Amino acid sequence: MMPRSHSTPIDAVHFRRRTHQHLEMLYGPRADEVLRRLETLLTHQAPTRSTQDTAPVPLWSQRDQWLISYGDSLVADDMPPLQVLEDFLTRHLGDTLSGVHILPFFPWSSDDGFSVIHYREVNAELGDWDDIQRLGRRFDLGVDLVLNHVSRESLWFTDYLAGSQPGRDYFIEMDPDTDLSAVVRPRSSPLLVKVPTRRGVRHLWATFSEDQIDLNFANPDVLLEFIGILLFYLDQGARVIRLDAIAYLWKQLGTSCIHLPQTHEVVRLLRTIIDHVAPDALLLTETNVPHEENISYFGLDRLTAPGASDASPDEAHLVYQFPLPPLLLHTLTCGEAGTLAAWLRSLPELPPGCSFLNFTASHDGIGVRPLEGWLPQHDIDALVELMHRFGGYASMRTRDDGTDAPYELNITWFDAMKGSRRGPDAWQTPRFLCSQQLMLGLRGIPAIYLHVLTGTLNDLEGVERSGRLRSINRRRWQRDELEWLLETPATPTREVFKSLTRMLDARRQEPCFHPDAPQRVLDTPPSLIALQRGPTADGRRLIAVHNVTDRPQPLELPELAQGQWHDLLAQAPWNHEETLAPYRSLWLVSEGSG
Repeated sequence: MMPRSHSTPIDAVHFRRRTHQHLEMLYGPRADEVLRRLETLLTHQAPTRSTQDTAPVPLWSQRDQWLISYGDSLVADDMPPLQVLEDFLTRHLGDTLSGVHILPFFPWSSDDGFSVIHYREVNAELGDWDDIQRLGRRFDLGVDLVLNHVSRESLWFTDYLAGSQPGRDYFIEMDPDTDLSAVVRPRSSPLLVKVPTRRGVRHLWATFSEDQIDLNFANPDVLLEFIGILLFYLDQGARVIRLDAIAYLWKQLGTSCIHLPQTHEVVRLLRTIIDHVAPDALLLTETNVPHEENISYFGLDRLTAPGASDASPDEAHLVYQFPLPPLLLHTLTCGEAGTLAAWLRSLPELPPGCSFLNFTASHDGIGVRPLEGWLPQHDIDALVELMHRFGGYASMRTRDDGTDAPYELNITWFDAMKGSRRGPDAWQTPRFLCSQQLMLGLRGIPAIYLHVLTGTLNDLEGVERSGRLRSINRRRWQRDELEWLLETPATPTREVFKSLTRMLDARRQEPCFHPDAPQRVLDTPPSLIALQRGPTADGRRLIAVHNVTDRPQPLELPELAQGQWHDLLAQAPWNHEETLAPYRSLWLVSEGSG
């Protein structure tokens, strides 16, 4: 795989100065000591990168299209799941995908991998590091750095219970009478977990569950431990590092303990290290929060600050486009694209080296909080109720006033497209494909969850077995069953897979879909949404137009009145349709037409 870089690595002098600034903000007078230890760590553990004499290419292009999958989303009796996944992708998708994000493949105790026991091991039930490295040679490999919390079954936690180092000081003890009312809660579970230790009963900070104990990054030993883990992942072939639940990393009493300045400084430090040792790697932040909070992890506020004219992006390369899934869900179930269009128009112009990761579904549910400020509460309530009608669930969190509110919808994306506000209908597959074509056309890099690619139905048996609502969208496919469905005519699985593969194949060859190509939302009635991508340097333009309703809609776009347009998916001249069928989408290209 060719190396990718917009710039050469940071030179040693600049790296040391910038790193010291990060550490001084985090640890004050201890910065010099921590920097010396960090430099020693880098000397011994910095990843070995290829030195082949190949000219670097940009960080991304229109060929960048990623898959999201668990290591065991596909299983078979004759080989480890990671090998099953690699074999399936190679045989069915060829070069269609450029990257694969393998969700936590480490030994774990709960939350399907996000309660990590050993960070430097591969779960033996999935395969081994050779399997991971093979995937990394075939695709751009995405790996989770689960740094906010750790499993109670980890060695660090065992050390803590025994009062031994290093784990003794890795966690956050808190008097249960402490006023923690200002802390933002993403879950309804208690914030503090009661733990018996050799030194007596202690209460520890646990943002997400009693099995996921938060780590104390105010202790620089913890930060250095995770920098070592980051370097190890890069050395194993990871190109994309996903910072899981990063928003809650730093704790400070009297604050919300979310998006604190120290958290952003840790992200900047990790970016500085990556730019120095692996400038072809990408940092991706996972912050399922309202839109303005989410995009703060680009660090755009620093770029617009006084005296920052020469500044460059210094936080995440990529940020998940979290408002997109629930806004798409609202748009396609109520037949109104005005809100989605307004949100797309509000997106900031990103500086070079920053982009969005676009998606419709992932291993988690569909976040509701990103709708705050974009949909009135009655529309959010209607969406939650509709997903219940389609066989889904809603996971709850505790508000500041102690009441519960939904924070995510648990349902597969295919079943979420089962109908409209009026109920189930016959348009499930066209509606579903419209949602994917719309997402694939947006500025940024697209990521498709395996269960979107296969049109997976709600796994209600999985929910019953695990007792966890998120299991509804985490089915484990038997390879033989999936292969049979893909080979059998007229199955929804085959229709969805073949249609999405055709879209992806067309998209990766179209320069107007470069993640940095301009995007403009065109004026349309709310029954349609249309975007222009480009023009490219040679004047090529693409117009993506979508009927978001279950009724035919007139297609009257002034932008299409002149020039010759080519239907990208049909691979033929466009016949100037006067109406769009329900949920029909078009990708129309024009070469050099202004």
